[in-house]
Amino acid sequence: MKQIAMLALALVLPLSAAADDNEKKTKKVDYRPEIHGTVRAKYEYQPEINSGRFQVRTARVSIEGKVAPIVAYKAEIDLSDEGQIKMLDAYTRLTPLKDLDFTIGQMRVPFTIDAHRSPHQQYFANRSFIAKQVGNVRDVGATLGYKITGSLPLTLQAGIFNGSGLTNQKDFWTNNINYSAKAQWQLPKGFNITLSAQKIKPENISINMYDGGLTYKAGRWMVEAEYLYKHYTQDAFKDVNAFDGFICYDLPLKKVFSKISFLGRFDYMSDHSDGTADDNGRLYITDYERKRVTGGITLSIAKPFISDIRINYEKYFYNSGATPKVSEQDKFVIEFMTRF
Repeated sequence: MKQIAMLALALVLPLSAAADDNEKKTKKVDYRPEIHGTVRAKYEYQPEINSGRFQVRTARVSIEGKVAPIVAYKAEIDLSDEGQIKMLDAYTRLTPLKDLDFTIGQMRVPFTIDAHRSPHQQYFANRSFIAKQVGNVRDVGATLGYKITGSLPLTLQAGIFNGSGLTNQKDFWTNNINYSAKAQWQLPKGFNITLSAQKIKPENISINMYDGGLTYKAGRWMVEAEYLYKHYTQDAFKDVNAFDGFICYDLPLKKVFSKISFLGRFDYMSDHSDGTADDNGRLYITDYERKRVTGGITLSIAKPFISDIRINYEKYFYNSGATPKVSEQDKFVIEFMTRF
């Protein structure tokens, strides 16, 4: 309980200390709410089973804005997250100082690179293993963020969370603290380094995760590599290693499409458990070890990440004895993404 109280004070005290200074600000603020949405509809065909399907993968709607110069909010819901309705973001953000913010509510925790991208910002039709299985965490809690400006900008984020996920909040009480911390450092020549760490406890076993990645942007090129290490305490499950690396080249166009992007990706994940125990209290494999090579093109209409057509082919490689999930096999994908 002392740890919880100390962490809460560390998050709240900077807000009260700066409140008087912000009341003196007279800068005009636009209080009109902004409404955004993302729709992703796609068709997938799997040659191995000679079957295909249409799917609405994403139908997100969000509203965000300010109610005071230092108080912002966001609420986002997905009407079709793999066929289910899910409340994603619901938080209040206070910015008592220019480069300091405090956020409380439901949000994606500050961890990894690829898992933190919104659907309209993704480079491929389907997410990497890091973003989908290994490092994909949304939770309820509070974060503190601080930006250090200058020639080498540094963004720091840290938070504490329930560990209850998105749907188990009403009767959830815990003496356990889940935490996450992330640092993003912009370097010269288009390089960006991201380091993050996270501790979660889905059930009775604590899981510690560490992630590091490097992004390089120069002209029409973008290259990114990310590695995640996942450790289960009490030797409950073998440690997980995951990797995601991709390259993208943009070619501007003059008619119909604003550009065409050529993409290639390799990602890997060893045998993985999401932390759920079986009837005997033991963790089990929820995702078998696999490698995947993805190649494709993206046709951008108007601005990039506003209206894109993503055409991908995914080739999976499993070890003998593994049982692939129906949706985790070789496939062709064509996806239409619209952001408004």
